[in-house]
Amino acid sequence: MSSALPTSAPPTTPASPPARRLRMPSFGVQVLIGLVLGVVLGLVARSMGPDGVSATGEVDPNWLTETLTTVGSTFVTLLKAVVPALVFLAIVASIANLRDVAGAARLAWKTLAWFAGTALIAVSIGIVLGLVLQPGSRTSVSEQAASAPSTSGSWLDFLNGLVPSNVLGLQAAAGEDGSVALSFNVLQILVVAIAVGIATLKVGDAAEPFLVVVRSALAVVQKVLWWIILLAPVATVGLLGKAVATYGWDALGSLGVFTGAVYAGLLLVLLVVYPVLLAVNGLSVRQFFSGAWPAISLAFVSRSSVGTMPVTESVTERNLGVPRAYSSFAVPLGATTKMDGCASIYPAISAIFVAQFFGVDLAVTDYLLIVLVSVIGSAATAGVTGATVMLTLTLSTLGLPLEGVGLLLAIDPILDMGRTAVNVTGQALVPTLVAQREGILDRATYDAPREGGWVQQSPAPAPVLRTPVGADA
Repeated sequence: MSSALPTSAPPTTPASPPARRLRMPSFGVQVLIGLVLGVVLGLVARSMGPDGVSATGEVDPNWLTETLTTVGSTFVTLLKAVVPALVFLAIVASIANLRDVAGAARLAWKTLAWFAGTALIAVSIGIVLGLVLQPGSRTSVSEQAASAPSTSGSWLDFLNGLVPSNVLGLQAAAGEDGSVALSFNVLQILVVAIAVGIATLKVGDAAEPFLVVVRSALAVVQKVLWWIILLAPVATVGLLGKAVATYGWDALGSLGVFTGAVYAGLLLVLLVVYPVLLAVNGLSVRQFFSGAWPAISLAFVSRSSVGTMPVTESVTERNLGVPRAYSSFAVPLGATTKMDGCASIYPAISAIFVAQFFGVDLAVTDYLLIVLVSVIGSAATAGVTGATVMLTLTLSTLGLPLEGVGLLLAIDPILDMGRTAVNVTGQALVPTLVAQREGILDRATYDAPREGGWVQQSPAPAPVLRTPVGADA
């Protein structure tokens, strides 16, 4: 007789702990890593030297320099692709949102007054540094580097530029090969958007279907832009690496005093003027900079106030506690007109540099003109990157040779990173100060602890692009 073999239950094993998800570094840390890698790869590319000289006499960059250039330029091109739609939709939607803000007209005027006031302080600092440090007299740059820029600005051009050539603010240019290249004028898009936004307010309820489409389209454009922004750490490697590989330290050496003067002015505004304004208005300096850091770091890398605008608006609302109905108006307006770095410090020091370099004596009225141009002409810098138009506008107003612009172009990308970071910081600062002074700032949000640069509890309802930097989007 056979008996059944005893069976026993399989031994139980303690449950294994759930696998911990690999946590990505914060966006700011990713950007810092990109900065380090960019410098290292740029130095390696520069040490490799060019591949040779083409038949036309142009230097052929090596494969690493070419790769870095492609990575960086692709990121900038992607930003440019969405800027026209972003500016138009954001401005129209933000003006329409002012209907929900009590005393909207007062808020708008106070915002513009703060824009002008901080610009006045910044340009004054630039003039003082230019006179004290004498950058034009203490440079080894050759006069052969002087050349007129391909684009320039004048008051007539500025006024003509306010008149849109078409409803989209787009311009077309025919190439020699028969191709047609499209470009956009941010200033014209701004004018069209303001007109349409005001028209929606005047029309009233009949404009609601249009506003629904605008807000929906804005959400879609912001989501696409967010995907582009997530590439910023990688783009940092390409943008900075290309700058180091192309210019090295030679250009910085010949323009060392000028570069030091510009960055000294930027740091004085960033680390002295802005903190003083915050402290005077009873706001924590540390909380402001920790809250605005995601936008500041992206601005430094992308060199684009407009491209950084969604992140600037996000930190202004989510981290700094500015009401959304107000920030959605103030931040887009600031992204196109509030330029303490590009339109105040830089043109002031640059104009004094050019005057000193060419031996032109400036009178008191000339310095007053520099102040006037910086405070009033900030909108002339409206664009994705660079401040060449504002500089040429300042030089032409003073009657200084435009060839002086060519002396400074070699280091412009290096300067532009710091300029844009200051621009964006000011664009987040002014709405915060105005909201605080008007009693509409959410102090609980402003003073809340942050993890990875973001307040953990998101205000409701949260629109698209309010996802914390570094999270899946």
